[in-house]
This record gives sequence, C-alpha cells and structure tokens, in this order.
Amino acid sequence: MNKVWTPNSWRQQPIVQVPTYPDAARLAEVEADLAEWPPLVIADEVRRLRGSLAQVAAGKAFLLQGGDCAESFKEHSANNIRDFFKVFLSMAVVLTYSAGLPVVKVGRIAGQFAKPRSSDVEKRGDVVLPSYRGDIINDFDFTPESRIPDPERMRKVYRQSAATLNLVRGFATGGYAKLDRVHTWMIDALANSPVGARFEEVANRITEAVEFMRACGVTSETARELESVSFYTSHEALLLPYEEALTRQDSVRGGWYDTSAHFIWIGDRTRQPDHAHVEYFRGIANPIGLKCGPSLTPKGLIELIDILNPDNIAGRLTLINRFGHDKVEKHLPDLIKAVRDEGKNVVWSCDPMHGNTISAGSYKTRPFDRILSEVKSFFAVHRDLGTWAGGIHLEMTGKDVTECLGGAVNLVEDDLATAYDTACDPRLNAKQALELAFLVAEELKVDRANRPSPLLEAAE
Repeated sequence: MNKVWTPNSWRQQPIVQVPTYPDAARLAEVEADLAEWPPLVIADEVRRLRGSLAQVAAGKAFLLQGGDCAESFKEHSANNIRDFFKVFLSMAVVLTYSAGLPVVKVGRIAGQFAKPRSSDVEKRGDVVLPSYRGDIINDFDFTPESRIPDPERMRKVYRQSAATLNLVRGFATGGYAKLDRVHTWMIDALANSPVGARFEEVANRITEAVEFMRACGVTSETARELESVSFYTSHEALLLPYEEALTRQDSVRGGWYDTSAHFIWIGDRTRQPDHAHVEYFRGIANPIGLKCGPSLTPKGLIELIDILNPDNIAGRLTLINRFGHDKVEKHLPDLIKAVRDEGKNVVWSCDPMHGNTISAGSYKTRPFDRILSEVKSFFAVHRDLGTWAGGIHLEMTGKDVTECLGGAVNLVEDDLATAYDTACDPRLNAKQALELAFLVAEELKVDRANRPSPLLEAAE
C-alpha cells in the first residue's frame, strides 16, 4: 500500500475486473477529456449524505439503497426513470411510516454501468467471446465487434448519467415528491394488485396525517421535508479510469471526491487490500461501501476497515453483506463481533440479491423466498447481538419484469421468458420490491419496539 495517496496511485497496484483496451492512446485521450468536464455531484452533497449515514450508524435512521443491476444505453428513458423513482419513493415512505425513522434514500442510478464477471469469456455453442462487462465497457450483443472494450463509451455514460441525475433531482426537489402527492406515486404495474392495495392503505393514513398537520399550520411551505426529498446516487466504482477522471479536489474545504456519484462501493471480487480498488477508495472522501461475502474473514474485514476508514469516521463506511440465505448465520455474527469489539463505526446493510442467484433453464433468477430469508436472518442476527440492522441494498426496477421467482405475484419458471429484460442479473419488479419493503417494515417494527424513538430522544 502506498503511503502517499494520489488520484492515480491505484495504477501502481495489481488490478482485477478491469479490461485491457486495445487502443491505449485513445483511452488516455478520453480520460484527459473527461477530467475537464464538470462534476456530476458536488462535495457539499456528498458531505450531507455522509452525515445522514452517520445517523444510520448510530441507529437513528435506515438506509434504502436500490436500483438497476446495470443501467443500459438502450433502456434510458424518462418513463423508466420516473417509474423507478415512484417505486423507490413508495418503498421509502412505507419504511418511514412503519419504523418511525428517517430513511436515507440512495439509488443505484446515474452511473451503474460496469459489472464484474465471474469469467473473462462467454461461450455460446462453439463461439467464445469476451464477457459483457456493462455498457461503459462493451456491448451486450454477442459479436466480436460488440465485445471490444471502447473508451468512447465513458463519454456516453457521463452524458446519460448527467441527464438521469438532472431528471431525478427535478423529481426530488420540484414538487413531484411532495408528501401530499403520495397517491400519485402508484404506477400502472402496482394497480389492482394486493401490494398496491396495501400501499393505498398507507397512503390514505399519510394523507390524513398531512391534512391534520395542515390544519395545525404545518404545510409544505413551512416544512421543507413535506415538499421534497434528499435523494443520492451510487454505483460500484469498478472502472477506475472513469472514476479517476471524475475525481476532483474540493476548492473550499479540501479533500478529494469522486464526483461521479455521492456514494460508491467496492465489490466482493475487488476488495483485495493490496490491489488497485482499495488503493483508490482509501483516498477519496465520499461515503463508501464494501461488499462482504462468505470468503471475508473477521481479521480480513478489520484490515480493510483500518485501510478504508483509519479515522473511524461515522458515516464513511457501509458494510454491504451478501452471503446467501443459508450462510448468513454462519458468517455474519463473527464479522459483527469483530467490528463491535474493535469499536468501529460502520453501517450494516443487507444485500439479499447476490448470494441467492440460481439457474432456471437458460435463465439466471433469484427466488423471492430466499431473498426474504436472508433479510430476516440479517435482522435476527443483529437483534441477537444488540447491533443495528441499518439498511438494505436491492437490485430492482420500476418495470413489470419477470426475472425473480415467487413473491405475492407468484412468478414461476415458465413466466421468466415473459419479460426477462436484464442484461446482467435478475431484478425485483415493482410489485416484488414494494412487497419486500412491507416485509422489511415488519422487521423494523420489531426493532422499533425495543428502541427509543429518535423524536423522544430529541425531546429529552
């Protein structure tokens, strides 16, 4: 590990999951160009998120993080962004209403274009080609030309991310997210469904509460929280040439920030302590995540925490657990105990998606019952150890896809072909995502009964 960090010191370390570009000169040209482009997010926004995550670490808020497995150029549309945002807001309000806690809203959006792969190649019949690694690197089409890494795609990712972020910011702060419009967040895919009916009940109760507050003189004009929401972006920072190009030094308060997103994370395949991704992450001031899979030992976790958050700053580091439904109780307790015994400030979040992928015919899928099982085990372990189960991290969409089995919609294997649209991993559809939010809310109700209300603490 280098003692002196710079935005490009990662280049001196071994690296995995990053392609070799055939035209190095063109890659350098694109990087130099992007380094002059405006930041997508600013340092003040990033610091506000870090402060909110510090509240999560203290057990006074809950983190909802979710969005697409991998954004694509082909699916970029205002309608898709709008429907995702509606479902995400609906999930957040269900959690807030049930838990009585602020919900920190972080989307996997406006930058989630790179994907790690278990193999460098993909084989179809007798044809073997480089694996698809996300639209920022190559194309999904199974042709030799499409699978060549193209640095020009980084420019397109920047432009699409900027457009997406612009629309999301408009939704979040322009009145679309007003709490008295909660009924309008229902999308067509949720109408006339059991989970849609449950949300309608919550929306009715919220509307009654808003009307009561209005009668008391509390309106969106006097309380900003009723008019807009704070929404942040995140992605796995896999393609380090792109991340370095968007790394900026804050001219006001100092420090280096990855301005491609508010929050970025290290994947389970790139968390080697002496490799490039950890080297890059240790020097930026963003709140960051670390995926924790079954192969991570307590000793290894503490080593990574010491590298990534040596000053033990609350809100800096989120540990995103992704074990699989049948491995949580074996691996998670020892990690929690090690972190607790060392007095480390972290947010504990559950990714119930990545450890529960199975094959069903020619499709990858994820059974909803396994996803739910991992979530319930995550909460149970934290409850037993007296620690805070602080968040959930989901691959989801606002579209009515058929990629994950089960749930109240009871998707079966024969349904997968109906609307299997993902380019990489299977996502929860709108109904399944909202259903899971209600189920997480039930877990939070149990924890809420055993914890003092933040409002009561503030009053005291």
